[in-house]
Amino acid sequence: MKLRNILLIVAIASATIALTSSCGGTKKTSALGEKVDTPCNDSDYKSSSKTFRGTGIGTSQDQSTAKTKARLDANRNLAESINVTIKAVTDRYTNEVDVSSASEFERKFEDLTRQVINQEMNNVAVVCQEMRLKDGKYTCYMATEVDKDALLNNIRNTISNDSKLKVDYDKQKFEKIFNEEMAKLRAERQF
Repeated sequence: MKLRNILLIVAIASATIALTSSCGGTKKTSALGEKVDTPCNDSDYKSSSKTFRGTGIGTSQDQSTAKTKARLDANRNLAESINVTIKAVTDRYTNEVDVSSASEFERKFEDLTRQVINQEMNNVAVVCQEMRLKDGKYTCYMATEVDKDALLNNIRNTISNDSKLKVDYDKQKFEKIFNEEMAKLRAERQF
C-alpha cells in the first residue's frame, strides 16, 4: 500500500513537471503582447563603465549571412553608442574648459575622434553569439564590445600628435568628463 502511494505521488509529480516544462517556461503575456527574451541582449551585454557594447540580430537562410548581418548590426549600434558618448564628452569639455577657439577645437576634436572610432571598430570583440534555426532560417544574435580604456588611450595618443589640439587639451579634465559620461551611459542602460 505504501509503495503504491509513493508510486502514485511520483507519477503525479512527473506529470506536473512534464506539463509545466512543455508550456514554454517563463514567457509572460501582457496587454502589449508576449514578452520575448532575446539572446545576447540582457544587462550583461549593455555598455558599462569599462566597455562600450552593441547588440545585433541577423536573419537569413544562410548561416554565414545571418552571422554577418548580426555583426554589422551590432557594430553599427556599438559605433552609435560611442559617437553619442564622445559627442556628449566633447560638448561638456569645450563648455567647461577655456578653449582659445571653442568651435574650431570642437570641430577638429570631433573629426579626430571619428577617425579613432573608425580605427577602434577594427578591434571589436564578440562577447556573445547565439544561432537559432526556425522555419529554415537562421537567426544570429550577437553582442560586440570595445574597451573604454583602449579607446581613451587612442584618443589621447592621437591628440598628442596634433599640435593645435594639444594646446587646448587638458588630459585629466577630459578623462574625468569621459568617465562621468560612461557612468551615465551605464546607469541609463540598466533600465
